Amino acid sequence: MTPAIFGVAGAKLTSEERAFFKEADPAGYILFGRNCVDPQQLRALTDDLRSIHGRDRLLVSIDQEGGRVARLRPPHWSAYPSGQAFDELYKIAPASAIEAARAGAHAMALELSAMGVTVDFHPPVDVRQPGAHDVIGDRALGSEPMQVAALGRAILDGLAKGGVAGCIKHMPGHGRTTTDTHHEMPTVTASDEELEIDIAPFRALNHAPIGMTGHLLFTAWDSENPATLSPYVIREIIRKRIGFDGLLLTDDIDMEALDGSVPERAARAHSAGCDIVLNCWAKMADMVAIADILPAMGDVTSQRLEIALANTNIRHDLGEHTELLAQRDALLELAGEAA
Repeated sequence: MTPAIFGVAGAKLTSEERAFFKEADPAGYILFGRNCVDPQQLRALTDDLRSIHGRDRLLVSIDQEGGRVARLRPPHWSAYPSGQAFDELYKIAPASAIEAARAGAHAMALELSAMGVTVDFHPPVDVRQPGAHDVIGDRALGSEPMQVAALGRAILDGLAKGGVAGCIKHMPGHGRTTTDTHHEMPTVTASDEELEIDIAPFRALNHAPIGMTGHLLFTAWDSENPATLSPYVIREIIRKRIGFDGLLLTDDIDMEALDGSVPERAARAHSAGCDIVLNCWAKMADMVAIADILPAMGDVTSQRLEIALANTNIRHDLGEHTELLAQRDALLELAGEAA
């Protein structure tokens, strides 16, 4: 198995993609808006991906946070609020915010699992910092570490109840970013002591099945390599200090925060200690080169992947989706933040 997650170019597989995916046997796939036309089409696409590999518990992932980061949108799918909605409610009613976050994530997972999606790259547990770039912004669950952890835990629990594995991101913290990593690499000059704020929610949620790195340079830890490419950050900060032992993914290696060719980035990230390389843009030449350059998946990563997907399941109905959305919205209305 190739330790990579690949994108798909369109609403259905091409013959070239099907042949390549069968041969390369990637760890999984990621979906974007280009892949999501309507429920019938999307479920057909994910079923097709499963048919290639012959396993139901296939990693089929998506970025579905709510707010501006949502690949599934109305009118075919439900609207979900950004993290800021739960942050605002937490300020006046913490227990209600936690329950709203859990109910909303449970509803989201029911919708995703009915589409054949098993992994949601959610929640971001980056601690929002004043003056930072808004690439995180209203996606954040707050600016106080334990509040972020409490809401993040509720989201992980809600997703799991709906049969979807969550993913904590972006380790070891994206809240201090000064630029958008899609376009350039941020340099974070905070001290090791100051960065305790950033890693605290990740440490509290280190039991999460999946985690994702961020493409930020932390001068206190590694003045040359961003976290995704840093053996020190992955080994000493993410694995040891945070204590995360789950499946560790890169953020999208197509982002321009990283230098070198996309296959070179993939090799460096894997060598640095990332279990799985995330490559989103479905460029066949890049995917072929990544499959060629990466070694076959090792036993430890295989075990982590199996554990991450162990409690996922595919549904054929939405179950209590409507009731969960109503519960979420009734709670969010306490702070005037309903979706």
